[in-house]
Amino acid sequence: MTFLYAFLVGGLICVIGQLLMDLTNLTPAHVMTLLVVFGAVLDGFGLYEPLIKLAGAGATIPITSFGNALVHGAMAEAEQHGLVGIITGIFEVTSAGVSAAIVFSFFAALLFRPKG
Repeated sequence: MTFLYAFLVGGLICVIGQLLMDLTNLTPAHVMTLLVVFGAVLDGFGLYEPLIKLAGAGATIPITSFGNALVHGAMAEAEQHGLVGIITGIFEVTSAGVSAAIVFSFFAALLFRPKG
């Protein structure tokens, strides 16, 4: 059942994003931003963690989980360090993923040449 829930939740998030691009005049950048904010708002209300427990990777892989990670990290650090923790918490939780994306992109750029 875990795989089914992951497929359904992840697919639903992707369908929402695709419908926003197809049925509105929003650009992919706007849709991505909306999905990040949606994940952040859900985490702010405490609704994203139960979604992760239900769907696993179906909730942690889509871009909404980035918003979840930002808010989750900021709230956790704010409890320990106050206002300074809000800023440091955002960077602490997301730095590994952003750093990995930069490093892997660099190596991909070294190995492959664009066709255009």
